[in-house]
Amino acid sequence: MRENLAVAARGTAAIQRALALLGLEALAEVMATDLSQAKRKLVGVARALAAEPRLICLDEPAAGLDSVESAELGRRLRALVDAGTSMLLIDHDMSLVLGVCDDVVVLDFGKVIAHGPPEVVRGDPAVITAYLGSAAAEVAEAT
Repeated sequence: MRENLAVAARGTAAIQRALALLGLEALAEVMATDLSQAKRKLVGVARALAAEPRLICLDEPAAGLDSVESAELGRRLRALVDAGTSMLLIDHDMSLVLGVCDDVVVLDFGKVIAHGPPEVVRGDPAVITAYLGSAAAEVAEAT
């Protein structure tokens, strides 16, 4: 019995840590159906964190979010990385990826077209053309 209580207590502590890391403590008792899409995304991340993984994998966490919500998600995910959480992030939202990740691999139709730190990848002509559009490529070339 004591062992089960220890596991339950450890689980509760992990849940509380996950909620705190994502700034969701006040929403702990709120039903998911009563949360915005952006908050539900954060709850999904908290759920993954509560399992205390060595690596968290997020596939398109910004899907369905507007630019403001995506930016907030990015701030929360970056805080997790800064707190020591290892993360594999897959997303088409380049602002999110470049703001969260320390190392970026960019694929275009399954082929690696760039790899490196965000500041290098951001200026890569192949990335600009593939993800940011030809107008962005022209601006990058002019600067």
